[in-house]
Amino acid sequence: MGPDAEVAFEFVPVIRQYKSGRVERLLPVNAVPPSVDAATGVASKDVTIDAATGLWARLYLPDLSVRVADDARRLPVALYFHGGGLVVGSAADAAEHAFLNRLAALAGALAVSVEYRLAPEHPVPACYDDAWAALRWVMASPAAAADPWVRDHADASRVSVVGYSAGGNLAHDVTLRAGMEPDLPARVQGMALLHPYFLSGTRAEGEVKIPWVREKLEELWAFACGGRTTGPDDPRVNPLAAGAPSLRRLGCRRVLVCVADDELEVRGKAYYHDGLLASGWAPGDAELLVSDGEEHEFHLRNPESPKALRLMERLVALVQGNP
Repeated sequence: MGPDAEVAFEFVPVIRQYKSGRVERLLPVNAVPPSVDAATGVASKDVTIDAATGLWARLYLPDLSVRVADDARRLPVALYFHGGGLVVGSAADAAEHAFLNRLAALAGALAVSVEYRLAPEHPVPACYDDAWAALRWVMASPAAAADPWVRDHADASRVSVVGYSAGGNLAHDVTLRAGMEPDLPARVQGMALLHPYFLSGTRAEGEVKIPWVREKLEELWAFACGGRTTGPDDPRVNPLAAGAPSLRRLGCRRVLVCVADDELEVRGKAYYHDGLLASGWAPGDAELLVSDGEEHEFHLRNPESPKALRLMERLVALVQGNP
């Protein structure tokens, strides 16, 4: 058996890498092109953020003709990071695309869905670098904005960072960095973490629901890092690890943490209770939304279900800057 047939790492049904370096992404991406969405009237297009790294994003502009006459303000911005364990997924995936169409329409927001670089071809910290580059890109002054939608419609003072699963990890990282970087043009308005990918080397009672999945999630983190990590207590994947920055340093005004009945639920709740509230966040500024009995990606698979609609309602309120 040659190196192109010998498996070096696999997490079925997500990804497999052979000893030759060849990668098979087992979780398919149902890519769809940008378009004008018939249901919402939202228009989308793909734009390059950094040609040197290949970083791009899909922009979503709501139908401006349906805005009330006295609402002539610039649009709030939702900067979004897709899921996929840092190794799979895409801003062009049909489920993510549909989710962003709905979010842009309901929030009346310019949404920016980031196609960040994936491991193992681009190991951590490439994804974090891309997330930061995307935040700085949307916060550029109107005169400096490279894209006309951003230049003409984005309100850089009302940017919310939103991430699902591994994207939630990126959203946390970029918002924390925003709180520690003095030269960022504006402060982040809000941060929403949807079923975020956080781990811990110390497992709380009841935390592990499916042991083999938890083991693979930990292995996946090391794989995404190319082995260059301290493991599940690396502060990038465990924001509550010893020595990690306090969550009081998050550079945003409001936080929404959403958890589902999955392998990441306990870590998400710990982030809220032991991270946010314990560090001094007021409950009025930090919200926890628990979707009991729902799977990890229920809001993408069944967006019209009552709990998915509730999640979207709370997300829209955050993006709009409402309580």
